Amino acid sequence: MILRFLYAFIVGGLICVVGQILIDKTKLTPAKILTSYVVVGVILGALGIYDKLVDFAGAGATVPLLGFGNTIAQGVKNAVNLKGVLGIFTGALTSASTGITAALIFSLISSRSKTA
Repeated sequence: MILRFLYAFIVGGLICVVGQILIDKTKLTPAKILTSYVVVGVILGALGIYDKLVDFAGAGATVPLLGFGNTIAQGVKNAVNLKGVLGIFTGALTSASTGITAALIFSLISSRSKTA
């Protein structure tokens, strides 16, 4: 049990360290890095590689943006299996709707508290 937490901390931390190094040592903007993380997560998820990392690190792999990309890839895979080609367009939003909704709600709350 303790090892599971340690693995999550190490993997999540390494993902963040790589992002910080990219910010500090390259001319990439944070937006480009974040977008790249999601795209890499989609690619690794589509190839079935990211699932192994999730099995190993749990929340350390699912919470960062790579995990969001993996969620999108899994949603598209499932929707294509159920609906065919139409699943390409619906799967990503269906699988990621909870995260997207949470981001919108918390952004709204955050913006309200700054103006008050």
